[in-house]
Amino acid sequence: MPDFSDAMDATASVVNSQSSGSFEQILPAQSASIYREFQAGRVIVRDVWDSNHSELRANPLYNLLYNHLSHFRTFYEHLGSELVFNETGAFFFLKESSDDENEEHDENAFRVQVILLLIGRYFARSGRDLEYLGRPDAGLNENDLIALAGDEEYQEILRAARFEKGFSEALDYLDKRNLLFRSGASRCFLSSAGLYFLQELVREYEQG
Repeated sequence: MPDFSDAMDATASVVNSQSSGSFEQILPAQSASIYREFQAGRVIVRDVWDSNHSELRANPLYNLLYNHLSHFRTFYEHLGSELVFNETGAFFFLKESSDDENEEHDENAFRVQVILLLIGRYFARSGRDLEYLGRPDAGLNENDLIALAGDEEYQEILRAARFEKGFSEALDYLDKRNLLFRSGASRCFLSSAGLYFLQELVREYEQG
């Protein structure tokens, strides 16, 4: 009959085997790609824009995170971060824990909110439903972008948020974070994450 130490060794072997199996199912290059996305300040959305075929396609990095959520949550916890999954907006983002990084995060969040609020305000005033901002066949067209860039009040607000070049710079800021996709030379629309954040801002405004 095996003694207590034998049982403990067997349990540890099973745990180590499961942990090793989790790592073996994920290629280092895949983990590195996800890490680079987060380090660049991006969210990882379920669907990304394929400019070659002019359509949304499934994001393999999102699927990898979703299928191995427990593994990646533990992995980033060991790195001092929290992997957050937003099911409603269908995206992942990384929440840092240090005070310095929180300050940077707060500033980035503020700048994102400013842009989204201006876009949402303009779009609603044009009589369109905000849901259309998240559709590739709708979103913002060339006339919208010209109108946004020509509004002096909006430009002053953007300059206060340190977007000296106006809406072109602001849209690039969203684009680099996967909160907005460019569907043409003069067309763009919000990703599922961008639309989610805008709707949350509107909800907070209405409740306040």
